Amino acid sequence: MTASTELRRIMAALQQSGLTVEAVEDGALIQDGETRVALFAEVDPQGGVIVRLHLDLDLYVEEDSLSDILMGMNLMNQGLDYGALNLDPVEESEEPDEGEPLTFAVLGRSVLWLPDLGAAELDRLREHLRRFEQEVTQAVERTLHGSKGISA
Repeated sequence: MTASTELRRIMAALQQSGLTVEAVEDGALIQDGETRVALFAEVDPQGGVIVRLHLDLDLYVEEDSLSDILMGMNLMNQGLDYGALNLDPVEESEEPDEGEPLTFAVLGRSVLWLPDLGAAELDRLREHLRRFEQEVTQAVERTLHGSKGISA
């Protein structure tokens, strides 16, 4: 049992359920409407499959704003059941300038362990994927556009 075999099985099951699935490098890109979630699978040495989901929110933060953003992300993460918001450094060029501030992308991330790839577990993955995307997107939209949202 290899990670690529498991990934192909997951991709086929998601396609059969009506989602648009595209293979990319070492994972898959799942599209449902306007939303695209990257999915990566690896075999768990103790059994089963670990599935990692990444949702790019097209939000970027410069390092001088990190302290404020981290506090807000901590508060938002407390209300998320299916994923979390993380910051990833964005590599803008091969040779970063010494004085330029770093930029971070805000990503939704989730990890799900599947004991097997049977029908029940694949249904659980589809539901987790749907709820993860919905929950993370709604949390960010509420924060940015709600009555108590961030004023940019």
